[in-house]
Amino acid sequence: MIIRAKAPVRISLAGGGTDVSPYIEEKGGIVINVTINKYAYVTLVPRDDKKVKIKSLDYKNGFEMEIGDETVYDGNLDLVKAAIKVLNIKHGFELLLHSDAAPGTGLGSSSTMVTAVIGTFDRWLHLGLNHYELAELAYKIEREEAGIKGGKQDQFATVFGGINYIEFHADRTVVNQLRIRPEVLDELEYRLILCDTKRSRVSANVIAEQVKGYTDGNKDVVRALDATRELAIRMREAFVMGKIDKIGQLLNEGWQLKKKFSSKITDPEIDNIYELGRSNGAIGGKLLGAGGGGYILFLCERDKEGMMEEKLRDHITPFSFESRGLHTWKVDE
Repeated sequence: MIIRAKAPVRISLAGGGTDVSPYIEEKGGIVINVTINKYAYVTLVPRDDKKVKIKSLDYKNGFEMEIGDETVYDGNLDLVKAAIKVLNIKHGFELLLHSDAAPGTGLGSSSTMVTAVIGTFDRWLHLGLNHYELAELAYKIEREEAGIKGGKQDQFATVFGGINYIEFHADRTVVNQLRIRPEVLDELEYRLILCDTKRSRVSANVIAEQVKGYTDGNKDVVRALDATRELAIRMREAFVMGKIDKIGQLLNEGWQLKKKFSSKITDPEIDNIYELGRSNGAIGGKLLGAGGGGYILFLCERDKEGMMEEKLRDHITPFSFESRGLHTWKVDE
């Protein structure tokens, strides 16, 4: 028996940064995101012994261990180790990991991978996890057990899939799947351009500075986070009403707010790419993820797509929306 999982990465459109503790517990966060056709893949093959073999095709590395061995976090596929520990796996198995999106690109790929790993365990061991339980478990494994700082939206985005308006509260998370007219989605997808800055970043460093600014009561950071939360509410209205140009304007507004979260969000090189897009037909855009590198998302004016693609051709990554979230299947040998 072979079990596979496929989970999509996400693009954060509004509210990113308000899904990070302690803002969630004190004020409640709101985000809007959409999953796209870039995926994390996991293949699990059960074994008859207690041996565990993990291999990553992307990093060309892996590790082996025995069930019951002490968990050592040393930077080598620590999220998989954390999942094995938290789920208290008792049987041997082999895992093969592969992702279309590298970590540090702002697409939530690390969270997507750990979620896909949990998905294979859920299918194999008949754990019966629902969407909310699986996303919460992924958050616990990544943020609490493995100690990787970050927000909470990535895990819920990849599990549910599609375009989601997600509310984060101290005691619960509520995922509202937005029902947008098909023609609005088609036009939005056509006018969105994803640009690779060709630089990865360690999101935990950016998040740590943001959290410190908030907990220290830095007025600029607090106000920017509060305004970002309100912007997500306005973005939802623009989606429902089909106001695509307004979505672009809100993306730009959100980017200006995001730069106040931390001094590590942007730099002259990132600003130059953003201004290049803005001067060649982009209504607005934003750097995805925590900041410091990764992808920039632009929404361009009607009939300006060709101009932007010409000016940014060395940076553009084609994509389309993905309506399905995490899913698993079994292959009988």
